[in-house]
Parts: sequence; C-alpha cells; structure tokens
Amino acid sequence: MQIQLTLNGTARQLDVPDHTLLVNVIREHCGLTGTHVGCDTSQCGCCTVHLNGRAVKSCSVLAAHADGAQVTTIEGLGQDGLHPVQEAFSRCHGLQCGFCTPGMIMASVDLLRQIPQPSREQIEEGLEGNLCRCTGYVNIVEAVHEAAQVMQGSQA
Repeated sequence: MQIQLTLNGTARQLDVPDHTLLVNVIREHCGLTGTHVGCDTSQCGCCTVHLNGRAVKSCSVLAAHADGAQVTTIEGLGQDGLHPVQEAFSRCHGLQCGFCTPGMIMASVDLLRQIPQPSREQIEEGLEGNLCRCTGYVNIVEAVHEAAQVMQGSQA
C-alpha cells in the first residue's frame, strides 16, 4: 500500500506492506532510529511518537492509520535546538541507559501541552504507560517538573 505522511516536517510518500506498523515505517523505511522498539506490545512506551500532535505508541499503530498525518519523532522534536524537556532530562539526570528516554520525552512533551503546570501526581499518572528499568523515575519526574517551569517562564 502507498501512504503519505509528514515526518518531522518533511513530506514522505512510501510503499509499505498493509500490515506495517508505524514504528517500522519510522525505523526501517525512513531510517530514524531514535524511536525504540522495546516490548512490541505497547506496554513499555519507548516507541512513543506524536501523531497529529498527540503521543501514541507507534508499535500499536498501523502505518495505514498514519496516512495523511503529521508524525514527530524524537529527532524532529528539537530541530531548532534541544526542546526544554530534552534539556531538563539532561540537567536532572532523567536517564541512565537511555533506552526509554525518547518515549519518555515524547510522552512528557504531550503531557505538558495538555497540562502546562502538572502536579507531581499528574506527571506520574501522565507517564504511567512508559517504563524505565534504570532510574526509579525520581529524576524523570523532576525533569518534567523542571521543564514545565522553564516552559512557563519560571526558573527551575
């Protein structure tokens, strides 16, 4: 099947098998490997991207559902320099091995679009579908909290 989508601001037209998942389009057909494949069952969240501005787990979205859509990956998030969430993850040490980081960041950006000043509980709830096996989440939650302050013009 043929699909058209805008990936990180660039229009793409691709021929893919009907059963192709969005994560495979991104990684295998477009060569962007920042979106990770972890569980292949949409439980870990490391494949999270933005589809028409909303966070989705790309391992559970058929490429056909992205036809005509805008898709943003971790590579497209900071095209004009690092996004405040990316900077906060670095400053707050919100990563260790880095495998979950792209999904965590993409989910965090979506959360902060919906709730610009979330409470710690809202951050924890907003990141529920993203698993990290290294950090224990403390620094990840702190990074999202700091990014929210920076994005609202406050000092972290």
